[in-house]
Amino acid sequence: MRFPARPASTGANPAQTPRTTVTKEIAPADQLLTVRDFLRYAVSRFNSAGLAFGHGVSTALDDAAYLVLEGLKLPIDQLEPFLDARLLADERQHLAALIEARVTTRKPTPYLVKRAYVQGVPFYVDERVIVPRSFIGELLYSDVFGGDDFTVIEDLSSIETVLDLCTGSGAIAILAANVFENAEIDAVDLSPEALDVARINVDDHKLADRIELYEGDLFAPLDGKRYDLILTNPPYVDQVAMDELPPEYLHEPAMALGSGLDGLDIVRRILAEAGAHLNLGGGLLCEIGTGREILEAEYPDLDFLWLDTAESEGEVFWLSAESLGAS
Repeated sequence: MRFPARPASTGANPAQTPRTTVTKEIAPADQLLTVRDFLRYAVSRFNSAGLAFGHGVSTALDDAAYLVLEGLKLPIDQLEPFLDARLLADERQHLAALIEARVTTRKPTPYLVKRAYVQGVPFYVDERVIVPRSFIGELLYSDVFGGDDFTVIEDLSSIETVLDLCTGSGAIAILAANVFENAEIDAVDLSPEALDVARINVDDHKLADRIELYEGDLFAPLDGKRYDLILTNPPYVDQVAMDELPPEYLHEPAMALGSGLDGLDIVRRILAEAGAHLNLGGGLLCEIGTGREILEAEYPDLDFLWLDTAESEGEVFWLSAESLGAS
């Protein structure tokens, strides 16, 4: 067996010869062991990267908790029991990859985990639809509908037909089916891709026998049908805001966000046509963002009832069928 030749001596003192130390970079998945570790790491990364929030959460901590819990398929509202749970190697690698993707792609967390929640109800989501986050969900589950004191609809069982305009993922239609148990529901969207996602959710919630999906422009595909209740969370972002959207929002379909210079082009169309599609005694519930003053000035004869939620004031209105000219 031959050995390499020994290099000739340089005469240098080995103790004085500088050594090169190679430090191997350790991946986060190899250093972080528990749910608490990944939660802390995610919050630090999110804050350092200056991420924007607003797709169901409003802080780095909430976004990190959502990503970690959903990434591990744990109950989304039960963080505390799992904080000190040690994770398996594949779980650590999966979470590390999700955190890295959230920072580098700026995709909203619901797109990364393919799941969003409204009022605790889960929905499949991907980039074909806007991430569902409407104030209408909270209102549907509040005393505004069927409450003992103030309510716009006293008897939930009296609602037999509901229309969800601009349905997107189908979330509002599905929530309405849960609230109004006697109702048949139509859901309309202009995007065939969004309706593909809505169909996934309708099937997942086993509501195909009660929710009918229509492709088309607002009321156009409905052939003059009338409803006891119309629900709509249409596009309402104004042009200035569209031009300044953080990267997270640019992953959502632009047609689901913008609606003209002041954001109210589609709302105006809905107001013009809704009366012809409402039964007497019914009404329209519509989310519009920050356009209250514009609408009140432009429609002084309409009796807008503004409904607040825990995180909104004057961003959702109710109009009775009679106010909208139904006959």
